[in-house]
Amino acid sequence: MSQQQGISPAQSKTKIAIIGGGFGGIAMAIRLIQSNIHDFIILEKASDFGGTWRENQYPGAACDVQSHMYSLSFAPKTDWSKRYAEAPEIFSYIQGLIEQFSLQQYCQLNTEVLSAQYQEDQCVWHLGLNNDRQLEAQYVIFASGPLHVPQIPHIKGIEKFQGKVFHSSQWDHHYNLNGKNVASIGTGGSAIQYIPEIAPQCKKLYVMQRTAAWVIPRDERLYHDVEKKLFAKFDWFRKFHRARLYWSNESRVVPIVKPTVMKYTQKLAEAFIRYQVKDKTIAQKLTPDYIMGCKRILVSNKYFPTFNRPNVELVTDAIQEITENSITTKDGVERPIDCLIYGTGFITDPRIYLKSFKCVGENGIELKQAWANGAESYYGINTKNFPNLFQLLGPNTVLAHNSVVFMIESQVEYILQMMQLVEKTHSSAIVVKDEIQDQFNQHLQEIMAGTVWQSGCVSWYQQDGGKNFALWPTYTWKYWLKTKTLNPADYRLLSRKSGSHAA
Repeated sequence: MSQQQGISPAQSKTKIAIIGGGFGGIAMAIRLIQSNIHDFIILEKASDFGGTWRENQYPGAACDVQSHMYSLSFAPKTDWSKRYAEAPEIFSYIQGLIEQFSLQQYCQLNTEVLSAQYQEDQCVWHLGLNNDRQLEAQYVIFASGPLHVPQIPHIKGIEKFQGKVFHSSQWDHHYNLNGKNVASIGTGGSAIQYIPEIAPQCKKLYVMQRTAAWVIPRDERLYHDVEKKLFAKFDWFRKFHRARLYWSNESRVVPIVKPTVMKYTQKLAEAFIRYQVKDKTIAQKLTPDYIMGCKRILVSNKYFPTFNRPNVELVTDAIQEITENSITTKDGVERPIDCLIYGTGFITDPRIYLKSFKCVGENGIELKQAWANGAESYYGINTKNFPNLFQLLGPNTVLAHNSVVFMIESQVEYILQMMQLVEKTHSSAIVVKDEIQDQFNQHLQEIMAGTVWQSGCVSWYQQDGGKNFALWPTYTWKYWLKTKTLNPADYRLLSRKSGSHAA
């Protein structure tokens, strides 16, 4: 591959275009550099790297995965402050990677990709950018992540509200919550983190709960200085600690794939709620009515005790409307509020968040059209009819039990293998065979059928109709084994001159 150093902002061609400067994009870039490949560019729509950890800087923002598992194995951090890092420390780690690998020279910030068009005769992609520029790339890698477009519910009367409104991922740190009446909508991963942090500031905090969430305790602790020194001095010690965390996380798959086992685990979670919440009525309202794991399991030691505070009210009646200075529920109760916070998560269905992004592959097929019946791909990386278009954390590769960074690393290595195959065979492009992708997804959904995720509840893992398009349904070591060595027979190789031939 070309060994060109860096990409000038004025250039209109590159070998590899990475869309997104979050964890995935950074991991891909580092491995390209470590493989002595420098003809690539990172296109980031924001003004800085960081992805979700740049966006989500709300009070209490932290990772549900242990710090040593939520970091790159080929670019580790040995001095994590505690077992579960908070957003500022993760963001600092990311910034350190940018500096360490000089990624600034490969990135164009404030550059949004608006369209992508595959040119079949030349086997290249034409990207339309927000600054009226076109970029030509042989390979395109989607690294924008599945959680980046805020979910903003439409509430009757919201346009009349005269108070402050913001989403958790767009937190206004200049707004003072002290002495304010605040309504927080949603009880997902973000909300259960910021609610305990802001409760002491608010005059009154109304937690608007549509569906209760299963929340389990976090085994939180600080890392001692001696541990940090050992991690830094003995790499085998750090790797052993990371491996121990990995396999403990993998053990969680058992109750996920066997709902009968999960019901016993659920009893412990119910006891945790009763132990932490003094009022039995409130505890009952905070206890979900679906099998644990069907929706995302959350982790917090602070969330449930927040409802013991006299200034916090759990509201389970549906919202009817918003007025100029209040929120009214369907039971007719009107509550005065100064601020409304959306803790409503993100749009996860790519058919929706890609609605304004035109991506056209072979034979004029649009990605939204290809995914009309649900997002599908091959190991979350390749999509049929879209040559040289790769994705990180694509369909069915998000996790509910372990670190997505592990999945990203597996995908990055697989993408490198695909590009190497193209070069080795003197081809120009690679695309998964239709029947291979179809068989893979049929098998995937068969595995999914017996899991807790398909036990009857509605979650963000699913599209309309109940199909789970988001999660990997089994052990991550199985994913690693399947993607460790590329099988050329699964792909079509294309060339500029002779069309296509089977590998």
